[in-house]
Amino acid sequence: MKKAHLLGFIQHGVNSHATGMWRHPKDKVGWSFARPPYWEHMARTMERGFFDAMFIADELAPYNSYRNSSDATVKWAVQCPTHEPSTIAPIVTGATTHLGVGVTLSTAFEHPYSMCRRLSSLDHLSGGRIAWNIVGSYSKSEWDAYGAPMDDRSRRYDRIEEYVELCKTLWDSWEPDAIVADRGSGIYADPTKVREIVHDGEFFRCHGRHFVAPSPQGHPVLWQAGSSDRGRDFAAKHAEAIFAIHPDIAGMKAYSEDLSRRVVDRFGRPENSVKLIYGVQPIVAETRSEAEDKYAFIRSLMPPEGSMAMLSGQLSVDFSLHDPEALLDDVAAPGIQGVKDALVRSGAGEEVTLREAAETYSSRFAMPALVGTATDIVDQLETFMDEGGADGFMLLATYTPGCFEEFADLVSPEMQRRGRLRTAYAGRTLRDNLLQD
Repeated sequence: MKKAHLLGFIQHGVNSHATGMWRHPKDKVGWSFARPPYWEHMARTMERGFFDAMFIADELAPYNSYRNSSDATVKWAVQCPTHEPSTIAPIVTGATTHLGVGVTLSTAFEHPYSMCRRLSSLDHLSGGRIAWNIVGSYSKSEWDAYGAPMDDRSRRYDRIEEYVELCKTLWDSWEPDAIVADRGSGIYADPTKVREIVHDGEFFRCHGRHFVAPSPQGHPVLWQAGSSDRGRDFAAKHAEAIFAIHPDIAGMKAYSEDLSRRVVDRFGRPENSVKLIYGVQPIVAETRSEAEDKYAFIRSLMPPEGSMAMLSGQLSVDFSLHDPEALLDDVAAPGIQGVKDALVRSGAGEEVTLREAAETYSSRFAMPALVGTATDIVDQLETFMDEGGADGFMLLATYTPGCFEEFADLVSPEMQRRGRLRTAYAGRTLRDNLLQD
C-alpha cells in the first residue's frame, strides 16, 4: 500500500500564502517568525507528524503589478515582509533529526557557481537534508527590484537548463576519494581528482573548481514545479520530486500519467523514480461542522484588494484595469501559466471571474480545500493517491503553527492507522526518506 510523503508549505515571513492569516486570533500567538524558536517549534511539529520536509516558498520582492505599485502588497501583508529562505535551514535541521528543508532559490539573479556553494554548504550543515526548489523568476516586481529587464519567456527554460547542468557538473567534479587528509605529508586533497570546470555556454561562463567538498547527499534533492510543456520536460529530466497544483482528481490523474510517460519514455529514468506531490489545504477539526465554520472564518479574513494584488503579481497583470466580474480565461497573462490554468479549472466547469480567482488564489492557490474531520481528510487523500496518482502532498498553511500542530495531532495518526504514512523514517538524509515507499 502506497504511503504518502508530506511537505509543509511555508514562507519565511509574517504571512505565508493564505492572505490575511496574520490577523487570525490563533496565528503565531507567543511566537515571532523572525526568531529561531518559532522555526524550531514548527520543525519539531512537522517531524512529529512524520513529514518529509518543510518546503520554504519565496518571492524576491513585493508584488507591484496591481496599480503599478507595491502599495497594496505592503498594506495588506501580501507575502510581505518576507525574509531570505535559506537562512532558516540550519535552524530547522538543527532542531530535528530527520526533517528535510526545501528552499526555493531563483536562477534569475545568482550565478550557478555561488548557488552550488551555498547549497553544498547547507547540505553539509544539515547532514544531508536539503532540497532545492528550482525556479526562474516570473513576476515583474522581482525584475524591477534587481534592475533588470524581464527575460525572454520563450528562452527561460533554455537558460534554466544550462544553469542546472552547470550546477550538476560542479557538484560531480570531486571524485569520492579526492580527500587524502594525510597529516604526515601535509596533502589534504589530490588535485587530479578535483576537476576544474571550464564552461563557456550561451548564458554562463565558469572556469574553476567547486569550492566545497562533496556533501552527504552529493547534491541537494532537486524539486521542480513544471506545468507548461517545456516545464514538464524539464521536471521529468531533472527533478526527484515534482510539485503540482490541480484542483481535482481528473487533473491530477492526467498530470501523473503525462509526467510518468515523460520520465520513463522520453528521459529513460526508472519508473516511479520521481515523486509526484500535489498541493492541498487541510482544514481539520473534531467535527465536520466545526471545520466548515473554521474555513468560513479563514476566508473572511482575506482583504479583497490584497487578494487582487496577489493575483496580479503572480500573473504579471494589473487587474485593477479590468472589471472584477470579467472572466479570467479572457485575460492574457504572461506570468505562471499553470496557475492561471488551475484557477480556470477550479470553477469545476463554470466560468471563473477575476474576483473569484483572486479569492481562491489568495487563500489556497487553486489547491483542493480539504475541510472536515481527520477521517474526512484522509478519505480524500487516499482517493488522490489511488485514483489521482499522488505520491504525497504539499500542505498549504493557514494560521501557524496551529495548522501543522492540528495535522500532526489529528490527521497523521489517522493516516498511520490506515497504513498510509510511515511510522519511522527510512534514513538520515532527505533523499533516503523521499525515496521511501
